[in-house]
Amino acid sequence: MQRRRTGMIAVVSALGMTAVLGGCGLDGESADVTLRLVAADYGDSAANSSEKYWSALVEKYEADHPGVRVEVSVHSWNDVDREVKEMVEAGRAPDMAQIGAYADYADDGLLYTADDLLSIPVQAGFASRLASAGQVNGVQYGMPFAASTRLLFYNKSLFEEAGLTPPATWEELADAAGALKAEGVEYPYALPLGSEEAQAETMQWLLSGGGGYTDAVGTYGIDSTENVETFTWLRDKLVGQGLTGPVAPGGLDRADAFAAFAEGEVGMLNGHPSLMKMAADKGVKFGMVPMPGLNGESKATMGVADWMLAFKQNGHREEVGEFLDFVYSDKNVLDLSRRYDLLPVTNAASEAMGRSGEDREIKPFLDELPLAEFYPVGKTSWAAVSAEVKKRIGTAVRQGGSPTTILGRLQTTATTAESAAAG
Repeated sequence: MQRRRTGMIAVVSALGMTAVLGGCGLDGESADVTLRLVAADYGDSAANSSEKYWSALVEKYEADHPGVRVEVSVHSWNDVDREVKEMVEAGRAPDMAQIGAYADYADDGLLYTADDLLSIPVQAGFASRLASAGQVNGVQYGMPFAASTRLLFYNKSLFEEAGLTPPATWEELADAAGALKAEGVEYPYALPLGSEEAQAETMQWLLSGGGGYTDAVGTYGIDSTENVETFTWLRDKLVGQGLTGPVAPGGLDRADAFAAFAEGEVGMLNGHPSLMKMAADKGVKFGMVPMPGLNGESKATMGVADWMLAFKQNGHREEVGEFLDFVYSDKNVLDLSRRYDLLPVTNAASEAMGRSGEDREIKPFLDELPLAEFYPVGKTSWAAVSAEVKKRIGTAVRQGGSPTTILGRLQTTATTAESAAAG
């Protein structure tokens, strides 16, 4: 088979644990090459830890590749980026790592490209928006591993009691929130702009207002007129009217907002697929619709992708590429996606999920993927900008806050970080 080769793998974990899964080689034979993969767990308990996913996958791979051993270390999402960074700085880069960003390593010349590693059919099979989001200066270094989009969740029971229908515009959302408040709902609309994931809620609102972090050519435009108008509306029409609940948006984290929704305390909030199970487990009846926009349904939604990278240091380009081709087979991509309510990153797996009745609950999120816009992760400046958004954006919507000032400061941070990266 004709091959091009691309990058390394990593895995993701939400369990706060670290574990090492060692491959064993066929019939006890020693391996010629050992590949090391740093991964995080998508599971929320020991019962569905990603350790089990990787253990089964590695066992199958090694059975057909007796000269290769694959060792997977699983870390919490809170730790995995730091672990990889420390390994690289200590001169012990893993062969593969799956983390939230890749641009810094690519900029330092540490990564294989997708062309280096993956076979042509596998690389061509990535969803185009995801493949593009993995590029730096037109070259793909980040291989999408899993994706998600966002929808507006609403509590059906609370909506029925208030005589409401799902909103399609900002004005309808504000009106519905007002009616829910009148019914005594604690969080008519939960607006999590706390430090955990403020950059996500911010981006979803910016997109629904016709703006975003960057413009059409990829230049930061955080203080654009559209973005200032969006946050002015949030300040005046939602937060200022007492429609976002007892916790100030700047102090509300996504996890707490999700937990409150699962307890029946939230009328509406933006959510990703994992919220479906949380709510259903608590018996909450919910519906999902696209995010409302200023004058109608939002023309874009926020997408999030996790990335696979492959480091050059150990020189196992051929073995890494063959392993990644296996990882990205339709069967394995579908298995991962269905286990953890994630969106598949390949066209074939997406089409399979779209046709299958087994996946009907996640289909609304899948339908949003062609409209999804992603964080500007191809910019080495994004990490600094994201951190500053988490720190400051909540103050833009509080009483007396100035969206113009806060977004202007964020734009200055972005411009300075871009200049430093270019220099």
